[in-house]
Formats: sequence, C-alpha cells, structure tokens
Amino acid sequence: MGTVNSDDGGVAKVSFATPRTFATTFKSDLKETLFPDDPFHDFNGKTLPEKAKKSIKYFVPVFQWLPSYTRKLFMYDLLAGVTIASLAIPQGISYAKLANIPPVIGLYSSFVPPLIYAVFGNSKYLAVGTVASSSLIIAGAIEKRVHEADDPQLYLNLIFTATLISGVIQLILGVFRLGILVDFLSHSTITGFMGGTATIICLQQLKGIFGLKHFTTHTDVVSVIKAIFKYKHEIRWECTLVGVIFLIFLHLAKMVKQKKPKLFWVAAIAPMAVVAIGCIFAYAADAKKYGIAIVGPLKKGINPSSLKNLDFNPKYISAPIEAGVITAFVALAEGIAIGRSFALMANQQIDGNKEMIAFGLMNIVGSLTSCYLTTGPFSKTAVNYNAGCKTQMTNVVMAICMMLTLFFLAPLFSYTPLVALSAIIMSAMLGLIEYEKAYHLFKTDKFDFLICMAAFLGVAFISMDVGLMLSVGLALVRALLYVSRPASSKLGNIPDTGLYRDVEQYPGAISIPKTLVLQLGSPIYFANSSYIRERILRWVRDEQASKDSQGDDVEYVLLDLGGVTSIDITGVETLFEIRRSLEVQEIKVVIVNPRLEVMEKLIVTNFVDKIGRDRIFLSIQDAIEGCKFSLEQ
Repeated sequence: MGTVNSDDGGVAKVSFATPRTFATTFKSDLKETLFPDDPFHDFNGKTLPEKAKKSIKYFVPVFQWLPSYTRKLFMYDLLAGVTIASLAIPQGISYAKLANIPPVIGLYSSFVPPLIYAVFGNSKYLAVGTVASSSLIIAGAIEKRVHEADDPQLYLNLIFTATLISGVIQLILGVFRLGILVDFLSHSTITGFMGGTATIICLQQLKGIFGLKHFTTHTDVVSVIKAIFKYKHEIRWECTLVGVIFLIFLHLAKMVKQKKPKLFWVAAIAPMAVVAIGCIFAYAADAKKYGIAIVGPLKKGINPSSLKNLDFNPKYISAPIEAGVITAFVALAEGIAIGRSFALMANQQIDGNKEMIAFGLMNIVGSLTSCYLTTGPFSKTAVNYNAGCKTQMTNVVMAICMMLTLFFLAPLFSYTPLVALSAIIMSAMLGLIEYEKAYHLFKTDKFDFLICMAAFLGVAFISMDVGLMLSVGLALVRALLYVSRPASSKLGNIPDTGLYRDVEQYPGAISIPKTLVLQLGSPIYFANSSYIRERILRWVRDEQASKDSQGDDVEYVLLDLGGVTSIDITGVETLFEIRRSLEVQEIKVVIVNPRLEVMEKLIVTNFVDKIGRDRIFLSIQDAIEGCKFSLEQ
C-alpha cells in the first residue's frame, strides 16, 4: 500500500520525508503572504550593483520608464496631460466646495500629489486628483467636532491632519505589504458604497442648484429632503434655471462620448466649458443680483507650506483619525481598483502594494503642502486612457498646467457660479450609481446583492461610516460562514473512466462497494474542525443506512485531502477523533493525497504512526485498489 503507478510505468511512493524546520516553513509562509508576486525572482546570480539597480527600479518605478522615454511618447502624454488638466480645474474647485474648504485647496491638490505619483506610481493610466466620496467623508467626520462656519481655520487644519493620517496608514500598508486588508472591501461593498455616496452628494448639490442660503449639515436622504421643504421659500428660479441648463449641457456631452467614443474629448472639456461660460455669465450679468452665488477670491501662487497647520490637539484628534482611517481604505480600494481595471484593458498588471506606497507618500507630502486627500478618480483616469497616455508623465504635464493656472489664471475662476460647480458634481455622480451592476448582482448572487444594498441604504439613510460598516460586516459574516462551514462531497466513479467526481454534480457516478469516498476542500483548523467531524460522521451514517438496505456495510472511509492546504493541531485532533469514532464501528480511515504542509503536521503529531503508513495513498484509485486487496485477504 501507499504506492501508485506513475505515468512512465514505474511505481511512485507517498513521500514521508522529514518535516522541514520551523525557520524554513516560516520563511516560505512569510514569502507567500507578503510577496506572492515574488518581485526579486531575478536577483539570483546578479552582482551587488545589479541587485541595487534592480531594487531602485522596483521601489521607484520612475527609473523603469524614464531612461527609455522618447519625444514620441511625450507628444502623446502632452495631449493627455493637458486634457486631464482641463478636467482637474473644475473638479478641484467643485470637490473642495464639497469638503467645505477654500476652492484653491482643490487646485493645490492637483499640483503636488501628481508629481509624487509620477515618481512612485505603478500605473501608466491613473490620473491623480481629488474625489467626491473622500471629500464628503472627510467633511462629515471633521464636522462632528468642528463646523467650518464656526472656525474655518481649525476646520482646515483638521482636514490637513486627516490627510496626513490617511497617508501614513496607506504608506504603512504598502511598506508591510498588507494589501490583503483592502480586499475586505468587496466589489459589492464598493458598488453599494459608491452608489449611496453618489446619491447623497447629488442631494447635497440641490442647495447650489436651488440657490438656497440655508441647508442641513446632515448628509442622509431624509434630512436633505426635510431641509429642502423647510427652506423652499429661499429657492431662486434664476439659479435653478441656470443649473438645469448646465446639467443638460453636461448630459449631452456625455451622450456624444457614448455614441462616438472618438469624441471623448467633448465630455472631457465639458466641465471646463461650464466653468468658463459660468464665469463669463456671472461677470457680465452681475449674477449676485439674481441670487447666484460665486466662488469668491482665489489666491495666486503655488502651494504654501501647511506643516504648522497640522493639529493634534487631543480635544479634536478623534475626528481626523476617523476620517483618515476610513478614507485611507476607501481611497486605496477605489484607486487600486480603477488602476487595475485600466491596466487589464491594456493587458498589463500593476502592483497594489506599490500603489499604496505611492498614495501614502503623495498624501503625506500633500498634507504638508496645503493639499487634501487625493487618489485616482475614475472620470479623470478614463479621460487619460482615452486621450492616449503612454506613461506617468501625464501627471507631470497636468501638474505643470495646474502650476501655470495657480500663477496666472486663478483669479479668473473667482467668478465661477456655485450652481455651475453643483451641476458638474451632480453630472459626475450620476454616473457612479450603477443600476445595471446592482441588478446583475441580484440576478447572480442574492447575498452579494444584500451586501451591496446594505452599503447603499446605510450610506443614503444613516451615514457613510455606518453604511460601510454594515456592508463590510455582512461580507465578513459571509466569509466566516465559508470558513466555518466548508464544502465537502461524496465522490463516485464516472463509468468507463478513472475519474472520481461529486455524486451530487454527476448523478451517474457509481459508489464504490464497502467504501465511502469523501473529498474535503478547505483548510482544517479550529474554526471548522467540529463541523468537519460532524459532517463526516453524518456522511458515514447516511451511507450506512443506504448500504444496510443493500446488505453492503461500509468498511472503509477514504478522505481525499488534496484540497486541504493546511491543518492546525485542533484539526489533527479532529482526525484522531474521527478515526476513534469509526473504529468503534469497525470502519477504517484511509488518507488520500495529503499536501506537503498537511503531511508534515500529520508526521510530527504522530498521526501517521497511529493510522499506519499503509493507510496513506497518492490517489483515490490506488486507495480503492488497496482497500479491495485488504478485503480479499
């Protein structure tokens, strides 16, 4: 026993090699956990200078593409960079307004962070900038402690502090390669969260569209609707009319892009056109007379230092910490997902851990240079991709355009009507409510749909952090159910083949006389060992009931462990308990195809000695033949 014929006609034996040392297994596990992509695989045989050069290229991606950069590539990047800069100006002003901070901060945030990303970023297509969801999250968290209207400077200081905390968290996650934590934000959670956030952002913009002077500080749907009815007497029809016209214009621009993708630039410059038209209109018609508010004065010049503005006062620090933690994960999940999506479209890959480091560094440096939280916005990245960008140089071009704007053009945007910014934000957010994707989840996976709706409804009707926690909580419950209730199956032989498959999936599969073949498909450890024991014993009980009616008792239980990647001490004790329980019934346990880590654990715990090496086989077929041989003795 314990052998199987190999393909070349020889006999292959089960390996009972001496278990590896703790240091060897720990090094292997650590490598698989932190470096699954094996980034240093080509270091073998290289000299120290070559290793140093490769290390620099790995950790600072700009050295990978810059040495081979050409004028032809620059022409593509120049066009793409100027295009996304035209989108960055209105978005920067709009999202800064959403965060209740001076509009010029939004422009600052499209100058310094893109330069940092161009050096450390891993994605060719990602365009750096501010996003609506993180803007609203930061504003919502900070306003729990300080209202912008009460103390604007303290409010702004806490925004910078939250950005620093977010950057530090992102950097730590990247350095220690803990990208796995971001994976807890499932696709369903992100879909629901973004949809709910887009909904409340759209509702918040009704203040600008209607020209209201007073509004609620809460973000939930009910509070916003109540505020609209409460202050309906403040609605200015002139402001509403202008807002509707701008919305229609932006929608038409999107339709042009959808019908003729080559005209993507129409949708890309539409927000800038709205700002320009709005500025001219507000200046020429003296918009204030008609109740149409404008942005107000914007400072000329590039980012001043904000190091002295960072505020770690214990009285207020809880708000920046909350904002920093939530936005760190949300911004990472959004930015990395967007970067990967566009990389896959070009049949390329990006390193999520490098992206974390890049995001962390650009937010740390940004917090020290009067910027607030930045990541990779979908709209700007899509425009960058469609504009034909070739490298990260597009972010440098965008940053230079923003620098020129800050030096020479910033005052011109002081006449931007707030209603124009509200229209731009609403138009952008409507595209983030993915009805079709939610319907697809409903049709394909009801639990995923429930996770999605928990995020959507929680964000829309309670708050963003509660919605996120509800959704992540449900996703974790589902993951725990998978972990604690792993799948197992009874196998049968498909006639005229040597294949053994799940009898539930293949009803024609034939059971083996006097033998029950079970397949386990997950690690065995403390969280699921009790369930696995009970499930195996139930399989045996049900099989005995079936065999008894046919006069064919079960004498062997074969456990196929090929899908069991690991086992802990509790899991081994469970196997001992299963063996004892079945021996009482005169049923022998046979182990099939244990993997390396599992076999090592079975050897060091003496399970192999207890069960006997002649009860361990390489394949199901070999185990069945061995059992038949024993039955014939």
